[in-house]
Amino acid sequence: QVQLMESGGGLVQAGGSLRLSCAASGSIFSISRMGWYRQPPGKQRELVADINRDGSTNYADPMKGRTTITMDNAKKAVYLQMDSLKPEDTAVYICNLEGRRSYASGRMNYWGQGTQVTVSS
Repeated sequence: QVQLMESGGGLVQAGGSLRLSCAASGSIFSISRMGWYRQPPGKQRELVADINRDGSTNYADPMKGRTTITMDNAKKAVYLQMDSLKPEDTAVYICNLEGRRSYASGRMNYWGQGTQVTVSS
């Protein structure tokens, strides 16, 4: 079983910052990618940012310049530093992990429960 635990969400004023954390627990052999998605109320889930095991990163256009994603392989964790937050950033932020539970197994995607980020104007 693989479990993703998110933390760091909360209520902030516009222009503020938050640092989201996600740590994986359970049996995970290797991680190929970790990322953050978000789902605003009544809207579809969308990518915020992700990072591959080679260190390459990808950011959604609205987050470019305001977001930094990092990974700690030893801790099996991913972090999302968000600055200059806007009310439009209000959403449930969900951690995602793509990896293998063993060398012989295929890659699978795992999702966290999500952490609420609310940005007030």
